Amino acid sequence: QVQLVESGGGLVQAGGSLRLSCVASGSIISINDMGWYRQAPGTQREVVAAITSGGRSNFADSVKGRFTISRDNAKNTLYLQMDSLKPEDTAIYYCNAQLRSSWWSRVSDYWGQGTQVTVSS
Repeated sequence: QVQLVESGGGLVQAGGSLRLSCVASGSIISINDMGWYRQAPGTQREVVAAITSGGRSNFADSVKGRFTISRDNAKNTLYLQMDSLKPEDTAIYYCNAQLRSSWWSRVSDYWGQGTQVTVSS
């Protein structure tokens, strides 16, 4: 089974930084797009940033200039560098990957379990 595991969340003061990581493991043939999403209690999950297999990235307007997304394809790992954090960034952050789990399968969507990011004022 494919598994995505996030790490790096925690409690930080406004203006601080955190670096999130997501490692994909299991039966993986290839990974296409990857991304970070976040969700606060009682709200819908929203996209934060996404990156293609070639390294092209997009960001939500709310995090442009503050967050950086990157990936290490050799390690099947996704990163999110978060700088100048604001209380509004508080949420559970989820890793997402579009990947093939076998040579005979189509590309499917997978999610991690999430990691909590809390930004205090």
